[in-house]
Amino acid sequence: MKRLGRKLGNGLGIGAEVVAAGMLAAIFLTFLYQITARYILGWSVGWTIELNLTLWLWLVLFSCAFVLRERDHVKFDLFFHAASPGRKKVFAILAAVAIVIAFAASLPASWDYVTFYKIKKSATLRWPLNYVYSIYIAFLVVMIARYGWRIVQILRGYDLSKDDRDILQD
Repeated sequence: MKRLGRKLGNGLGIGAEVVAAGMLAAIFLTFLYQITARYILGWSVGWTIELNLTLWLWLVLFSCAFVLRERDHVKFDLFFHAASPGRKKVFAILAAVAIVIAFAASLPASWDYVTFYKIKKSATLRWPLNYVYSIYIAFLVVMIARYGWRIVQILRGYDLSKDDRDILQD
């Protein structure tokens, strides 16, 4: 059963990477189209800027929620690495609890804000803004779940050294 769960998780991870790569490719192709249309053909194509901004927002939040692993995130860990293993555990739990509390506290207001935007549309593409910003709600929910699970893992004895990143090995 564990093997099936691991295969499913790996498949979902690869799928998320493909989605993120697709968004990045769409940003690049839209940018090339924008340059060609504006500087070679002399066309004004304002929709490309809005599409790229929306794709960038989705790419960053989607990737942070679904693609990046714990060890891929930027951290300020000077004190963490200088601490003993027991203190590292305390630091990791405190950090995870702070993230869960902060994101959970912001969720109701964020939900209200995003759902309020159903009355507005984007300037050029006329997309409902609640769709544009809905990725933020997904980001919050996933990060609350991830860091909630991280607290459980640490309390069960998770080896925090697995989170250390050696860029020479990647």
